[in-house]
Amino acid sequence: MTKTAFIILVLFALSVSCMAGVLPVSKNDTIVDTHNKNYVYVVKKMQSDIKIDGVVDDPDWQVAQKATDFRLVLPIDTGFAKQPSEMMMTYDDKALYVAQIFYDTIPGKRIVESFRPDFVFGNNDNLLIFFDTFLDQTNGFSFGVSASGAKWDGLMSNGSNISLMWDIKWESKTRNYADRWVTEMRIPFKSVRYPKDSRMWNVNFSRLDLKSNEKSAWAPVPRQFPTASLAYAGVMKFDEPLPKPRTQLSFIPYLYGSYANDFEAGTGTEYRKDFGFDAKVGLSSSLNLDLTYNPDFSQVEVDRQITNIDRFELLFPEKRQFFLENSDLFSNYGYESVTPLFSSRIGLDAPVLAGARLTGKIGKDLRIGLMNMTTRETGDFLARNFTVASVQQKVFARSNIGFIFVNKEYINQPADTTMFNRVAGFDYNLATSNNFWSGKFFYHRSFSPELSEKQYAQGASFGYNRTHFQARFSQTSVGENYRAETGYVRRTGYNFLGPEVEYRFVPNGWVVSHGLSLENENYYDTGYRKIEHENTIAYQFEFSNMSHLEFGYKDFFVELQDDFNPTNDNDHFLPAGSKYDFGGLYLNYISTRKNMLSYNFEAVKSSYYTGNIQFIDGSVGYRIQPYINFNLNFNYTDMRLGEPFENTKFVLIGPKLDVTFTDKIFWTTLVQYNEQIENMNINMRLQWRYQPVSDIFLVYTENYNTGNWSSRNRALVLKITYWLN
Repeated sequence: MTKTAFIILVLFALSVSCMAGVLPVSKNDTIVDTHNKNYVYVVKKMQSDIKIDGVVDDPDWQVAQKATDFRLVLPIDTGFAKQPSEMMMTYDDKALYVAQIFYDTIPGKRIVESFRPDFVFGNNDNLLIFFDTFLDQTNGFSFGVSASGAKWDGLMSNGSNISLMWDIKWESKTRNYADRWVTEMRIPFKSVRYPKDSRMWNVNFSRLDLKSNEKSAWAPVPRQFPTASLAYAGVMKFDEPLPKPRTQLSFIPYLYGSYANDFEAGTGTEYRKDFGFDAKVGLSSSLNLDLTYNPDFSQVEVDRQITNIDRFELLFPEKRQFFLENSDLFSNYGYESVTPLFSSRIGLDAPVLAGARLTGKIGKDLRIGLMNMTTRETGDFLARNFTVASVQQKVFARSNIGFIFVNKEYINQPADTTMFNRVAGFDYNLATSNNFWSGKFFYHRSFSPELSEKQYAQGASFGYNRTHFQARFSQTSVGENYRAETGYVRRTGYNFLGPEVEYRFVPNGWVVSHGLSLENENYYDTGYRKIEHENTIAYQFEFSNMSHLEFGYKDFFVELQDDFNPTNDNDHFLPAGSKYDFGGLYLNYISTRKNMLSYNFEAVKSSYYTGNIQFIDGSVGYRIQPYINFNLNFNYTDMRLGEPFENTKFVLIGPKLDVTFTDKIFWTTLVQYNEQIENMNINMRLQWRYQPVSDIFLVYTENYNTGNWSSRNRALVLKITYWLN
C-alpha cells in the first residue's frame, strides 16, 4: 500500500466513525421484527459476581430466567426434545454471562471429538448460541461449546452462514456429570459489535445430542433450515441499556523464523527471520478497522488435495484471519463460479506487504467495506495494489442491495504499458422474513486495457424451500471478455440455465425422510447454441441415526471449447469442437457420527468421453475421545479412454492424525500422496495456545517426488503471536 493510500483510508475510517456517532443506530425497543417474536428472554443485570467455574450456584443464576422446552428440529420439527435443556443469561457493565445445563438421560459416553476449538458441529454433543445484535436477521455472532469443553466462535452472514476462522477473547468452563453437562461463559461486550443504547438482540440456542439423535432449539426452526437461521431467532431484552461500547484496540505482533531448502530449484539452504503485526481498531460500536504489515500465513492449515478430472481449476476457501471479519461484504457478490473478488488471489503469487480493511455498519441498515492491499515486487511479478469498496443497504425484511468496486493496479509498471483490471457491479439479494423464498440478481462489468465489448457478467436465481418441496432456478450470462483477475471466473463466453426440484416424504420412522430430486444444468454459447448439459436424477434417504444415503444417474453432453486432456498425458488431447454424450450411476453414503468409527464415500461408474471411468472417493475416521482423531481420505480413479490414451489410474491417500493433548496444546500430522501430480506432501503442525488467542506454532513441511522419492523441498517454521488488548 502506498503511504498516501494508507493515510486516506485511515482518515476516511475516522470520519466515518464520527458520522456513525450522530446517525440513529438503535431500533425502538418495542419493535420486534422476527418470525419467533413471541419467544422472549429477559436478561436481568447481575447483582453480584459470577465465577466462571462450570458450577451454576451463584445467586444471580438462581433468579435468572430459564429458557427451557427446546423444540425438535431434527429428525422431525414437531414436538419437544426428550433431553431436557436449560439456558440462563445475565450481564454487567463489561460482559454477557451465559449458563447452560443439558441433562442426559441416556447411559453411555457423550460424543465428542477433541478439545480443539471450532469443532465440527455434527461430530460433537454441543451447544451453539446465535446473536443477532443489530436485529437485521442477516449478520451476527455465534458462540458455543462441546461436551468436552472445546470452544466455538464465529461470524454470521447471509442469515445462517458461519465463518469459524474468526477468533476473539472470551471465557468458558464445562463440567461433566453422570446425568448432565454444564457450562458457564463470559463474553466481553467489547468482543462483539452492537448498536449504541442497545437494549434488544435476537437470539437462539441450539443443542445437538448425538446419543438421542436429536437436534433442538429454544425458538423453533423448520427442519429444512439450520438452527443458525436468524430468521427464526427469538428475542432477548436487557432490563437496562447496554454500556456504551468503548474504543477497542488490539495489537497482534508476530515473530517468525524459518529454514527452507528448494532442492528442485537448487537455491540451497535459506534461513529467514522476520516480524509483522495485525491490529484491530474499534472505531465505533459497529465499525472496525483492521491493519496488517508484513503478514505471514505459514501456520494456516493446508488445504486437503482433491483429484481433479474436471476442465476447470479448483476453488479452495479463504482461511487467513485478516480477510475474515465481515468477509461477506466482499465475497458475497455474484455466484461461487463467477465472483469479482476472491481474496485468496491476493498474495497467491507474491507476498503481501501491508493492508487495511474498514468494515461495519453506519446506521441500522447500511454496511460498508473498504480494503486496500499491496503485494511485494518479486523477480517474476511487479508490485500490485488492490483496492476494494463495497456498500450494502438492507431493504424490506431481510433483503439487501449491494455495490462493489474492485481495482487491481500495477505499481512501477513500464512507461509504455498500461496494466490494470477493474470490476464494478451491483447485487440484489432476496430473502423473505420466513426464509421460504430466496434469490439473487447481479450485473457486473470489468474494465481492462484493449478490451471494450462483452465484459459483462450477469445472473439471477430464485428458490422456494419448504419441508416437503424445494425448487430453484438459476441463470447466468458471462461475456467472452469478462476479466475479474482478483476474483474467480470459472469460464467465460456462455449462458447458463439451471432448474432443479425436490420432493421429500417425512414418515418419521427409521427412515426420517426420503425423496426424489431432479436437476438440469444447460450451458449455451453467446448465440444460445447448446454446448453442454448435465442432467441428474437422484433419490435420497435420511435415517434416524443421522446417516444419509443417495443414489442416482447423471447424463452429460459436452462440446469442448478447448483442447482437453483428462489423463494429464501431454502427448494427446481431446480436440476443441468435438462432441461427447456419456453418463452413469453414482452412490454416496454418510454414516452416523455417534460411533467411534465413521465413514463416508461416493462411488461412480460411468461412460466418460471416449471411454469409461470408475472411481471411489471418501474418508474413514476413528476417534479415541477426546484426545486422538485419525482420518483417512482416499480417492481411486480408473480412467480408460481408449487409443491413443493409456489406461490411467490415480490414487490419492491422505491420512491425518489430530492429537489434542489439552485444550491448549494440539498436534496435527497430514500426509497426502497424490499420483495425479506425482507428489507426496508431509505437513506437521504443533500449536500451543499459551495465552487466550496467543499461540506458538512449529510447522514442518516436505514434498517428495513419487517417481524416485527424492525430496523436492522442505521447510521448518517457528511463529509466535501475542494478542495485546
